Amino acid sequence: MQVQEDFQWISQRLKQLRKEKGYKNYKHFAYELGMSRSAYWRIEKGSNFEMKTLFRICKLLGITVQEFFTTPNSGQ
Repeated sequence: MQVQEDFQWISQRLKQLRKEKGYKNYKHFAYELGMSRSAYWRIEKGSNFEMKTLFRICKLLGITVQEFFTTPNSGQ
């Protein structure tokens, strides 16, 4: 199903950007977001989540939502 594949892409992108920002451990990142570790872990495993959570994540990462969805190899 395409939607599940999209969530998997988003979860992998979150993990990649989190690590690039220096958060090797998702638990510390969840703490900075003010989320429970289990709630953030579910997002990185491909669960559905609210857009406002993505906005908070992007703010913490110091990127825009557009930058989140633009990968270096996407040609955008």
